[in-house]
Amino acid sequence: MTFEPATPSDEGRGVLVSHARFDADWPWVAEAFRAQWPGPTPLECVRQDLDDTRAVHEVVKDPGGVRRLVVLGSPVTAESVAAFTGLAEAALLGSYGELPEAELLRARGVLVHRHTSEGFWGQSVAEFGLALTLCGLRRIPQLHHEILTDLAPWDYRPPGGVPRPGGRGGQYGDDPRFTSGTVAGARVRIVGAGNIASRYASFVSTMGADVAAWDPFAPEPSFHRAGARRELHLERLVRDAEIFAPMVPLIPSTEGLVTAAHIDALPKGCLVVLVTRARICDMEALRRRVLADELALAADVFDVEPLPLADPLLGRPNVVHTPHNAGRTRQANEAFARAILDQFQPFEVQAWS
Repeated sequence: MTFEPATPSDEGRGVLVSHARFDADWPWVAEAFRAQWPGPTPLECVRQDLDDTRAVHEVVKDPGGVRRLVVLGSPVTAESVAAFTGLAEAALLGSYGELPEAELLRARGVLVHRHTSEGFWGQSVAEFGLALTLCGLRRIPQLHHEILTDLAPWDYRPPGGVPRPGGRGGQYGDDPRFTSGTVAGARVRIVGAGNIASRYASFVSTMGADVAAWDPFAPEPSFHRAGARRELHLERLVRDAEIFAPMVPLIPSTEGLVTAAHIDALPKGCLVVLVTRARICDMEALRRRVLADELALAADVFDVEPLPLADPLLGRPNVVHTPHNAGRTRQANEAFARAILDQFQPFEVQAWS
């Protein structure tokens, strides 16, 4: 089947079909596509409910007249591909990857766009990692919780009334057993130099931390831009860490990348920050040291999710915990859509093929 090329003035129809299954994971993406759609003709939007199993060609009026198509989690079949006879550009997206029918469109000569990275949530996760770091250093969540039912945290007199250097006093309520106080001057050691890790490194570097990072696959400019010294050996990275942040995605090659030996080599009192995936670390070793009050932990991700209410990590003075929500801001949803929209051909200078 052949397709007639469009003239530069032929903007064509743009249609978005979003399924409620996708909205459950990315509740702002469909709206972002509609709001950011750049053409002179508004984007036609169709939303399918959870129990709607129809394929996209069954819910779009006149599918043969569609030039640009965005599918967010809705069913696509071979019949769907055949029905969109005038299609020039498309994006067929699931919550975590491309729908397989996209290859059928490519084989037909349709320009199909896909995400090339997960950078759309990098800023949100990195900022959350910084927030967890600050909360871990100053025990902010614990103090917030404690003063709801107890006035004791307001009393800065030293225990027993006997002042001691380095002890409690005069609005000083940090836990000296663990890394505390300011990010400035702290030795921050990061595993990774990608979308999330490089942003986090730049934040703490700007705040005055001594930052080093290990990533054997990142190019040299990644470290320079982040303000981090490149460490070539993971074994050396962990030795002097005051704040340790493993920030790589969980794939087969990174599962257990931070071994029990690395965890055991972390100095006593080190604050460990987890915001990507917990199983990049040997969690048994990390749990052992945290529960022994040898390490502090500030984590958005865990080896078991959700954490059982009886989990010993919960409610500890050396643990800050959040329920795996670092990456899903409205801004991350909007960036998800923008990363696809930017790939569509300019409306005023189209080059259909």
